[in-house]
Amino acid sequence: MLKGKSAVIYGGGGAIGGAVARVFAREGARVFLAGRTQARLDAVARDIGAETAQVDVFDQAAVERHAAAVAAKAGGIDIALNAVSVPHDQGTPLAGLALEEFMRPIDGFLRTLFITSKAVARHMGRTGVILTLSEPGAKLAIGGILGHGVSAAGKEAFARLLAVELAPSGIRVVTIRPHAVIDAPAAGSYTGELFKPAAGDGTVQDFLESGLAPTTLLKRLPTLAEIAETAAFLASDRAAAMTGAVVNLSAGALVD
Repeated sequence: MLKGKSAVIYGGGGAIGGAVARVFAREGARVFLAGRTQARLDAVARDIGAETAQVDVFDQAAVERHAAAVAAKAGGIDIALNAVSVPHDQGTPLAGLALEEFMRPIDGFLRTLFITSKAVARHMGRTGVILTLSEPGAKLAIGGILGHGVSAAGKEAFARLLAVELAPSGIRVVTIRPHAVIDAPAAGSYTGELFKPAAGDGTVQDFLESGLAPTTLLKRLPTLAEIAETAAFLASDRAAAMTGAVVNLSAGALVD
């Protein structure tokens, strides 16, 4: 589906970024991985022959230099995915939540989206695709996720408005909204630490399987493979009519 296309994945050494990178490569894309931890990038790159770069995604100048270098090498950028993780609090209600903790995911996630989207858009042609990630917290009304929920809603709003701005250039922007990913902690995701408080005396895996999965219509959670396969479809010409959309992979935790 992606033969001849170049794809940049920010957070390419992470659980979701790595899974998507492998499927993109399988589908014929030339993959460029960017992230903070070289060892994790190398672990993914060894599997697929991707090119890597250690880049601080909060450093706008560094991200722009990297995007320009990728475009010069590949003849442009066709696909970009922001799969950057920002550790944050989930579970603390307003009374116990510090302002800094509330703002961390809002500032962190949206800052990386702005920086990476601006860097790649200038190197995209009329079939460019920017993929972003969100969470059901964008719409769920539950306690203890103030910062997380506001950041998720902000990410979806950012992508929707960005789609309007980039549409005249032929660039599509699509958001993927998975629920907690059942096999992400085992793949080294930061959610392994994120969900520890909610797991209590049990394991994070037990919390996902017994606590979250039963709350969905399908009584299960999405997998890394399902997210990666969906991302490949959305990045391909088969989804050429899709932009400004949120693709719901919550297994029915949210019903659109």
